[in-house]
Amino acid sequence: MIARLRFDNTTIGYGQKPVLHSISLAVLPGEVLGIVGPNGVGKSTLIKAASGILPPIEGRIFINNNDISRLSPSERARDLAVVPQARQLPEAFTTRDVVLMGRTPYLGWFAGESEVDHRIADEVMSKTAIAHLADRQVGELSGGEQQRVLIARALAQTPSVLLLDEPTAHLDLKHQDEVLKLVRELALKEDFAVVITLHDLNLVARFSDRVALLSNGRVRDVGDPAQVLTPDELGEVYGVEIHVSSHPIHGTPLVLS
Repeated sequence: MIARLRFDNTTIGYGQKPVLHSISLAVLPGEVLGIVGPNGVGKSTLIKAASGILPPIEGRIFINNNDISRLSPSERARDLAVVPQARQLPEAFTTRDVVLMGRTPYLGWFAGESEVDHRIADEVMSKTAIAHLADRQVGELSGGEQQRVLIARALAQTPSVLLLDEPTAHLDLKHQDEVLKLVRELALKEDFAVVITLHDLNLVARFSDRVALLSNGRVRDVGDPAQVLTPDELGEVYGVEIHVSSHPIHGTPLVLS
């Protein structure tokens, strides 16, 4: 099976100053890869590189076997979508306005949205359960609803790779659960490859198929959550005593400090 997204011995940084060294990761269709590590370790840097806005210092990044550096911005946007935190939304725009922004990579200069674009917008609003919010200004929506709007905008790009950088930041427990269940469901039903950065290790354990643990500018370990989220690994990386048990409901690792 061809990886949707692949880092091939990639060194990433700003200018010629590396932040991440020799990253080799692959994300398959239908898979959610959680990226974890302490603050400042380079999680957001990894997302920026995967999105194509931060060129690698060394190595290459591939989307569906295409070198990302050889794709135009529009070509990248048709294959890959980024879901930022909801606080970046233009509050005066309607939900439909924001979702239709996802069709921009398919529009010519000065071209308006077509009937196809509006149909796709309607479909993705239905998938993300926000169709009833289509004419509401996004500034009036809750944090969880706004995050769904951003996911719908990403889906409107009809990508094969979704990148999410701390999508549950500033959300309460209910909305965290709703957003991540939606992401998990979309990965399975739509065959997306999903890369998600999260600070909450218990959310990572519940919603990721595999976890990549970053430490000292490198991938320290990658594997299923039970393999990576262990007291020894986490204690050494985070510098605190960690206890891990089994979640009484989900059976996933339950991380306590």
